[in-house]
Amino acid sequence: MRIERVSLEATPAEGLAKRLLGLFSGLLSIGCLASCSVGPDYIGASLTVPNQFAEVPRSTAARSDLSHWWKTFRDPTLDRLIDEAVAGNLDVAAATARIREARATRRAAVGGLFPVLNGDASAIETKLPGENAGTPKWLFQAGFDASWELDLFGGQRRTVEAATYGVQAADADLRATLLTLIGDVGTNHIELRGTEARIALARRTAASQRQTVALTKSLFEAGSSSELDLANATALATSTEAVVPQLVQTRAQAIHRLGILLGREPGALLAWLDRSAPLPLPHDRLRPGLPADLLSRRPDIAMAERQLAQATAKIGVADAALYPSVNLTGSIASSASRIGELGRGSTIGWSWGPTLTVPIFSGGTLVAATDVAGAQRDEARLALQSLVLTAMEDVENALVLLSQERTRGAALDKAADAYRNADRLSKKLWQAGSVPFLNVLDAERSLYSADDALIQSRMSISTDAIALAKALGGGWDDPIVVDRPLVVDNNTGPHLAVAQ
Repeated sequence: MRIERVSLEATPAEGLAKRLLGLFSGLLSIGCLASCSVGPDYIGASLTVPNQFAEVPRSTAARSDLSHWWKTFRDPTLDRLIDEAVAGNLDVAAATARIREARATRRAAVGGLFPVLNGDASAIETKLPGENAGTPKWLFQAGFDASWELDLFGGQRRTVEAATYGVQAADADLRATLLTLIGDVGTNHIELRGTEARIALARRTAASQRQTVALTKSLFEAGSSSELDLANATALATSTEAVVPQLVQTRAQAIHRLGILLGREPGALLAWLDRSAPLPLPHDRLRPGLPADLLSRRPDIAMAERQLAQATAKIGVADAALYPSVNLTGSIASSASRIGELGRGSTIGWSWGPTLTVPIFSGGTLVAATDVAGAQRDEARLALQSLVLTAMEDVENALVLLSQERTRGAALDKAADAYRNADRLSKKLWQAGSVPFLNVLDAERSLYSADDALIQSRMSISTDAIALAKALGGGWDDPIVVDRPLVVDNNTGPHLAVAQ
């Protein structure tokens, strides 16, 4: 159905402006009547979590401040690595680009709430056929066209609502990316320093074992030791030396990975991280607080919740398509035989009126679209619930791993001291002829294994502490610049095309 009024009259140019203003006033007045919405209103997700973590004593509900949790390692190199990673990581840059994309999508959705106005102008030369046609005549025209789809049932407002939730989800995605990045930087830094400690241990042990080989060789040449003892001592020292190349590979891989995390080439940090440094250990214990705290601290949960809200709003978008739509259109144009007359007086035509569109039969596609949106909302809800359970599992696992690894590390520390004492006694007794040489080899082998296991346990304590901080939602809380595009185009206006 279309109601339209057409009028042709001669009027000055100021009359054109008055009619244009009147047209838009009418459009705005009618548009104010559009105030209802269809589809469900999002009221938040009701999530049930336990009152306490299973791996935390009932009397403990304290929560640590997770901002800059890596400072508990008191490692300036780690601090610098994380700062540079946040500034240069490519995944973080991509997450900021997604925020800009989401914001632009929302701006486009908001633009759909307003009328569309287009201007047009033309100049046409005509000449009638025949001998008496006369000279060619010109016809100049200028005008405006306006259209506005009234959001009677809130479909466009639901689109804006969904886009707003999309912006918030993109913000949470950036925080989740930063959380993962910082954890990866910390884990690889621990891998680097721990592997350096294992390399140093292997080299020290191999050097000590080579001294034993030299002593055994001297005793063999003096007839006080057997060739079997010399062969066993040599084999033990050689096998220890064979561990070093594999550890050097692991160390190089950690440096290469850190370079990538910082947004650089793999070998960019070789000169900086070439010198060994102590293995950093956490000096403060993280207190997890309550499971309910995860709902506000974990950015991946926040992103999933915003995606659920977005899916709910999209149901309203699909529902609105089932209802009638009204589109207001209007145009006003001026025509004259001379271009100068367009400004002084001309023939003006104008038209405006509503267009009503009623969906009658679509083969079930519109109803199917609402069913699709509802199913997607259910998927988003289930994804959120699954993520909450996974987050609690992450915390519980990190708590038990860290707790038990501390206990294990304390036992390994005592075992290493005992093996160190056994190594010293076995060498003294062997030189006195009280025990066979096999006791010395066993003591050296056991001491190396105990010391290496102790280093690996300390590495696990640090990585488990990082895993706990990640599971609790600890990340980067400082502001991130998101409105700075990576690629800045120049000379984007009209210009001559460049042949490719």
